[in-house]
Amino acid sequence: MTNFVEELRWRGMLQDIMPGTEEKLNEGMTSGYIGFDPTADSLHVGHLTQIMTLIHFQRAGHKPYALVGGATGMVGDPSGKSAERNLQTEEMVEHNLNELKKQLARFLVFDDSGNGAVMINNADWFKDMSLFTFIRDIGKHITVNYMMAKDSVKRRLEGDSGLSFTEFCYQLIQGYDFYYLWKHHNCLVQMGGSDQWGNIVTGTELIRRKDAGTAFAITTQLIKKSDGTKFGKTESGAVWLDAAKTSPYKFYQFWLNASDDDTKKWIRIFTLKTRQEIEALETQHDAAPHLRTLQKALAEDITVRTHSAEALETAIKTSEFLFGNGSLEFFKTLNEEQILEIFEGIPQFTISRTELEPGIDAATLLAEKSAVFASKGEAKKLIQGGGVSVNKEKLNDPAQRITGAGLLNNQFIIVQKGKKNYFLLIAK
Repeated sequence: MTNFVEELRWRGMLQDIMPGTEEKLNEGMTSGYIGFDPTADSLHVGHLTQIMTLIHFQRAGHKPYALVGGATGMVGDPSGKSAERNLQTEEMVEHNLNELKKQLARFLVFDDSGNGAVMINNADWFKDMSLFTFIRDIGKHITVNYMMAKDSVKRRLEGDSGLSFTEFCYQLIQGYDFYYLWKHHNCLVQMGGSDQWGNIVTGTELIRRKDAGTAFAITTQLIKKSDGTKFGKTESGAVWLDAAKTSPYKFYQFWLNASDDDTKKWIRIFTLKTRQEIEALETQHDAAPHLRTLQKALAEDITVRTHSAEALETAIKTSEFLFGNGSLEFFKTLNEEQILEIFEGIPQFTISRTELEPGIDAATLLAEKSAVFASKGEAKKLIQGGGVSVNKEKLNDPAQRITGAGLLNNQFIIVQKGKKNYFLLIAK
């Protein structure tokens, strides 16, 4: 057994903790849970803090329960939301549940050992419960005054969108989740993000009022970026854990491009490296910040954990190809879908395969047949200055002819203007 709370504390993850929780956990193996709502068929990096919390919980010798909200996912939690979420059909929720189970199984050890993780679905106890049973056996224990005092409720009532009865009931529904797991699975601790504190405490209060029981609560800090932008969001949207939604290369780049300030926090939260390992990496990084030692260590660790060592290798080779001295041999191993993923967001131009076959001079190709340059004069000037590469080879002569024989994978031409400006020409 190790001290789970102390682990969260030194990593900068701990936000709130109910009195007596740390002492209870240090007595021996304890069961605890975190809930995940199946609002999509993939988790995203915003969920990683809670996933890492469960990993630390299990590594400390405790038994983690991952509650996937098949029932609550059809309602929606108002905590941290400014407006009500769209309700989902049973079929959508069921599909999302199955996908989330697969993802969580990559992070936690699900087996029959003493502290093997357990996946559980709250639809199992809510699906056959009638409204009258709920309001008689559960609702009577928590007053409206108590529910109205919660910050998540207050904020919505003071806002323009209001709060529906459906969402108002959410804290009581989540509270019953905690009661059920406490009663039937001896789950003594609920964990979650700091925006869940009110809902979690409602659960401990329900346990106390209904069965005179004792339960505990821990919340982690909400992750914010140092520049004020939302963590887990990029220009193209959320960063998903599903490789089909966010490619391992883009996932890797998300962490690699983090600022120094963010990385020094995130490497503690999103890796399992020890304090000594992290401090050693920080020393190396501070001695040569341009090498981005911390960012690389963070990106490599979390990419392997989320995807695989093979996915990390591909991500690194892709990065080297685009921003370093990677070879064309690697590019030739990629299929069309992978290539278009890599170049998503990079300017792309379609050129005529028929015209390209006999050859087009470089200046015309880059200024008239595509819009890499605004004019042929500009193209000629930069080519003569050695600032343009085609398929990783420097152009020296604006009159040099580019032919169909030069197509990569019989379809693509990669143009690099300067050090970091890429363009993709697609022959059709």
